[in-house]
Amino acid sequence: MTESKRPVFFFDIDNCLYSKSKKVHDHMTELIDQYFVKHLELTQEDAFKLHQEYYKTYGLAIEGLVRHHKIDPLEYNRQVDDAIPLETILFPDPTLRKLLEDIDKSKVKLWLFTNAYVTHGKRVVKLLGVEDMFEGLTFCDYAQPKMICKPYPEMYAKGMKEAGVEEYKDCYFVDDSFQNCRKAEELGWTAAHLVEEGEPLPAAKACKHQIRHLEELRTLFPQFFKTS
Repeated sequence: MTESKRPVFFFDIDNCLYSKSKKVHDHMTELIDQYFVKHLELTQEDAFKLHQEYYKTYGLAIEGLVRHHKIDPLEYNRQVDDAIPLETILFPDPTLRKLLEDIDKSKVKLWLFTNAYVTHGKRVVKLLGVEDMFEGLTFCDYAQPKMICKPYPEMYAKGMKEAGVEEYKDCYFVDDSFQNCRKAEELGWTAAHLVEEGEPLPAAKACKHQIRHLEELRTLFPQFFKTS
């Protein structure tokens, strides 16, 4: 299989490569709310409401901040994502590493696909001990005047371009976000929605494949794994 013809498997990072039980998102939410309080001079309650509103509307709280309050997104990233004490939360994950090692890289290209900024994405995979398992990273570029993030179709197009894949049918994807998986499938990607054990299952599935653990990728996509 030629280099350009390898399909690409896109992996979300946060709450996907590590468990929600690590509560990284809680740390992030707290720091975002603090940012809203401090920079927009809001009460804690109003900060929380506005944060949720922007998240629902734009997919990212930061996009609402940039659009409506002209904040510096890179400074925001330093005070929020880069300020999470990840070094005390995330550690090398041998099970995750083994799963990724068992994928045959001559058959599929592994690619990271995140709505976070590059610094956060790289820090997470480094702490998990899997940064060398992926051939690249598509991230939401906070430095750009218009931010592009999942589930906007432009973000999936950006991922395909950066990963060097032309056909939607050659794109595989795992994410814990219902919306992101639904949009991927609508576009013609093959998506697997990760709903962790203990999390409530959605009333209707986001996409054809729904998994409780990344290990299930072995049985869903055996064509990509090395034969023992």
